[in-house]
Amino acid sequence: MRQAPIHRPDRHRPRWQPTKPFSALRAALRHLVPPRGDEASGAAGARRHYTSGAPVLIIAAVAVLAFSGGTGMAWLPLLAVGPALAAATSGPWGVLRIGVLAVALGAALGVHGGAPGAEQAIVLSTLSAVTLASALASALRRRREQVLAAVRSVAEAAQHAFLKPVPATVGHFQTAVRYSAAAAEARVGGDLYALVPTPYGVRLIVGDVRGKGLPAVGIAALVLGVFREAAYDEPDLLDVVHRIERSLARNLGPDDFVTAVLAGYPEDGRMELVNCGHAAPLLVHDAGVLPVEPVRPAPPLGLRSLAGEAPALQEIALCDGNQLLFYTDGVTEARDHRREFYPLAERLSRHLTEDPSRTLAALHEDLLAHVGGELHDDAAMLLLRRPAGASAAPDEAGPPAGRCCAPRMAAEEQHLGGGVRCGGEPEDGCRW
Repeated sequence: MRQAPIHRPDRHRPRWQPTKPFSALRAALRHLVPPRGDEASGAAGARRHYTSGAPVLIIAAVAVLAFSGGTGMAWLPLLAVGPALAAATSGPWGVLRIGVLAVALGAALGVHGGAPGAEQAIVLSTLSAVTLASALASALRRRREQVLAAVRSVAEAAQHAFLKPVPATVGHFQTAVRYSAAAAEARVGGDLYALVPTPYGVRLIVGDVRGKGLPAVGIAALVLGVFREAAYDEPDLLDVVHRIERSLARNLGPDDFVTAVLAGYPEDGRMELVNCGHAAPLLVHDAGVLPVEPVRPAPPLGLRSLAGEAPALQEIALCDGNQLLFYTDGVTEARDHRREFYPLAERLSRHLTEDPSRTLAALHEDLLAHVGGELHDDAAMLLLRRPAGASAAPDEAGPPAGRCCAPRMAAEEQHLGGGVRCGGEPEDGCRW
């Protein structure tokens, strides 16, 4: 006769079973820490997921140590870390939920450790006070974040108002702009640029206002507003400079000024420049990268009355395939950890492509790597490229299409009159 099978406990089942406090903790973890799918996609969502779960994990770790070690009251003060940390990552209601969990576990630890009632009441009151203070701090943080978001939106609107995006093609040129403000939260600074098509050809300005912050932004907006009006009205580029100078004379303080370089392309193959105390643009041609130094140095805008010198008009030839880089001193004066300046001309030759946007993107990444990831001054770069085949049809007064000569390197360069001229006589069909 077969004997009835004897029921034996499952040998594979662990002998240790979680107590009720651990079951409650596990349920609280499932409730408070959202699953991965509830978070926003991407790296930002993953960061928020793990950051918001950190306070719960800390409370869980304290509970495990307290219940397993048998010294519950010794670990009880560490529960206050949960709501305190939640104040930096969660909203007020999230902090209160973490605080309720901490107080509940604190009470369970007190009962488990057999703590006196008075001592346990003091500790739980402390946890409650930390929770309320953390919730208040979270509310204030949330309010500041909302104000900061509003300020950022206003800053972005202001940036688009006076630093308008530059299209990929303007007139005869491929164009690109790269701008980085030193005040990263504001996203605007004292550097300025503008490029506009006018009845007198494409005209542009790149400049740098003395100082930083809101006063510099106001002056930059003033300069750009006057430039955009004068660029359409004045046939002569020097008259555009005079209009800006007169406006600044009425509005600048005694210590304010603006370094700037203005450029115009009135006819095919010829570029006009007026440099007012600004960094020399870099001309990229067959012979290499050449800084276009001003023929006659002029003071920055706003200081003409003190210096008594007027700016001069300078002309250079621009061939098919040539590029012209305008920039501010935030680029060339950027230093690495050895206090060495950024070698812009050398790096431009290294990263040069036929796409201006790719060239500036590579230069910007290289600049950030040079300084260690954070710029300490506003930096702006504007690159023009004259693509092959952009020349107009030849006429009797000008050279054949596509023919012009660029300045040779410094050893052969001569400055004559108001323009830059190649060493010796101009080549046949070359216009200056």
